[in-house]
Amino acid sequence: MRTFEEQTACIVEALFDDVLNEDGVDFRCLQTDSGGSVQSEEESPSDFDPVIIASRLRQIGDQCNMDFERISSQVLQDVFMGKVEKFGAAVDSLCKRWSDQNPELVYERAFLSVSVKLMMFILKKGAANFNPGHLIKAINENAQVKDYIVARGGWEKLDN
Repeated sequence: MRTFEEQTACIVEALFDDVLNEDGVDFRCLQTDSGGSVQSEEESPSDFDPVIIASRLRQIGDQCNMDFERISSQVLQDVFMGKVEKFGAAVDSLCKRWSDQNPELVYERAFLSVSVKLMMFILKKGAANFNPGHLIKAINENAQVKDYIVARGGWEKLDN
């Protein structure tokens, strides 16, 4: 059984690959593809499939309607200027702003949505220095988000 942190890494890497390959020749349907789930002989079967969960996470990200180019935020501008180590701080700031504007949205959902959408935005802008580790770190180091996912039964139970 993988730890939460290891599962997060697998999911984010699947999401990262999907975003980078969406314009390429590799047409994958994340709803039905289970190619990401590899088990060792000691592992019991589980519902953990990083490709399918990455698809759900992407759908959560699609719910974010922020226009990052129009937001005045120093930490966000720092990320755009290549200081990707500030990615987690930018996401936290943006999701608090979004949660304040949408009180029905819980912080943890906002965090996941904004972080995925911001990662996709940065990748589409062609930031060569952005890698999956920035999003993995942002999620794994946010105890509130981790507790939210674990309380719902883990990544496997995360709905869109």
